[in-house]
Amino acid sequence: MREIGAFEAKTRFGQLLDWVEDGEEVQITRRGKVVARLVPPEAGFDRERARAAVARIRARRQGVTLGGVKLKALIDEGRR
Repeated sequence: MREIGAFEAKTRFGQLLDWVEDGEEVQITRRGKVVARLVPPEAGFDRERARAAVARIRARRQGVTLGGVKLKALIDEGRR
C-alpha cells in the first residue's frame, strides 16, 4: 500500500490511477492523517464462477429423495 500527501496526490492523480489500476491501494494523507483511500473496484459478475456454483448444487442433489413424501404434501403442510 502506498501513502501519498494530498497536495502531491493532486499533482500526480494520473499516476495514482495507474497504480490502482495495477491492483495497488493508495492512501491519501493530509497533515499525516489518512483522509482517503483509492482501491481497485470489486470484480463484477463472473459468469464462469456462477456456472461452477450451479454445477456444484446440481451434483449435491443427485440421489437426494424425499423418502416417499410428495412435494405437494410438504408445501401444504407448511401453509398450516
